[in-house]
Amino acid sequence: MNSSTTVRTARRRTLRVAAAALTAAAALTLTACSGSDAAGAKPANHSDTAKASVESSGAGSSAGVQGSDAQASAGAKADAKTKADTKTGAAGKQAGSAHAANGGRAASPVRTQRLADGISKAEIYQLGDQHYRAKIVARGSVLATMETKGHDDGLDANDMFVTLTLDGQVHSWMGGGHQGPGTFKLAGGWTAKVTKVGELRYRAQIIGHDGVAATLEANQHDVGLDANGINIVLSSGGVISAHE
Repeated sequence: MNSSTTVRTARRRTLRVAAAALTAAAALTLTACSGSDAAGAKPANHSDTAKASVESSGAGSSAGVQGSDAQASAGAKADAKTKADTKTGAAGKQAGSAHAANGGRAASPVRTQRLADGISKAEIYQLGDQHYRAKIVARGSVLATMETKGHDDGLDANDMFVTLTLDGQVHSWMGGGHQGPGTFKLAGGWTAKVTKVGELRYRAQIIGHDGVAATLEANQHDVGLDANGINIVLSSGGVISAHE
């Protein structure tokens, strides 16, 4: 081999080595760039994750605060309802106590009195000052109720006449009735002038020596009167009777 051939062979080898070196350098550069991108992407991902975590934490805190406010509001409403229920219960208890106290005086009769027919009796209850109630009872059943409300009361119970006065006195007698309308002489020197005013409605003027002393009016309800110790009953059917 001559010298020119040797020189050309050496140049080709040198070129090959240089090309291999360039290829290796390019591969290293690509690897470094790829590693740099991957390394750079990782912090960005961490930062995004941290940001998402912070935002999620903030949303959770806001929801927690709103939940707390809702619970506090619900608790306040529950407390208000409990207080209102307590007040209502207390008011109901007081009203019930007042009702029991008002009805306490009438819970049992002040006395029981046998009536003129020998079968029935009157249970007398005091409801207040000059306020009495009498239950007419026979064989365990209440046949009628009488009550004084600012005036005496009376009853015609099948020809047994009963009066209840403002001071709680009960008087009863049998018979002696007069069917109105008409004018009738009564016990004690009284005269009764009975007139019909309407259906089951009669009026009786009680007349003494000095004129009309009292007026009874039965409007679908019997009425009675104590006229100076003379007990008078006028029924809603127009029957009048008196007893001393």
